[in-house]
Amino acid sequence: MGFRVGNIGPHDAPDSFPDPRDAGIALGYPDGLIAIGGDLSNERLLAAYQRGIFPWYNDDQPVLWWSPDPRAIIVPAQFHMARRLARELRRGHWRYSLNQAFATVIDECGRNRGEHGTWITDDMRRAFNALNTAAYAHSIESWYRGELAGGLYGVRLGKIFFAESMYSARTSGSKVALSALVWIARQEGIEVIDCQLESEHLKSFGMQLLNRNDFLDRLPELTATAAPLPDWSFKDRDATELAGLRAV
Repeated sequence: MGFRVGNIGPHDAPDSFPDPRDAGIALGYPDGLIAIGGDLSNERLLAAYQRGIFPWYNDDQPVLWWSPDPRAIIVPAQFHMARRLARELRRGHWRYSLNQAFATVIDECGRNRGEHGTWITDDMRRAFNALNTAAYAHSIESWYRGELAGGLYGVRLGKIFFAESMYSARTSGSKVALSALVWIARQEGIEVIDCQLESEHLKSFGMQLLNRNDFLDRLPELTATAAPLPDWSFKDRDATELAGLRAV
């Protein structure tokens, strides 16, 4: 069966996505592209994430929807922290916060391209800011001596956090933010951090590759308690405690 993708019309229902398990979907190049079109409304974005699908495109393209195989994930209980980062954290200069600078974090992520590129268009910024207002999208920030040093943002649905992008304004800024997310995940029962695509940077933290069907099989259980989290935030915590992260 040949490679094909679905087409989503502007008036199609928010959940009008093809099934990533379809044998003819996302088997060609580029691997993981399953649909084109639609919009970035809160309803469509949430329907997509619950199905293991996310948007990724640039300004001169229509909205492109992806579900790659394999899927890159971090299991918080198996997170690895480099000794160098642990030593840096123990110096006591770092703090971290939750949902204190979402708009700034997404703007900064849009100015920084990683191994696979960061395609944060103006439409994407508006969409995820709206999702943050609806208390589904969240940011984790790292601070060095009182200055914003890095951060990441993504979507939390129950026991899974779909990480979208991260950035550093200084060395280790994104690493501290990711470590903070893992620390929070362990405390709050988040079992999987979805990283979408493999990268050398994430491998050093214990990133794993999961077969797409296995990932999709887990989603109903992981997202069963999905709900907006309007009170999920805090201003300032000492990042020294993050140095205790170890695989367990």
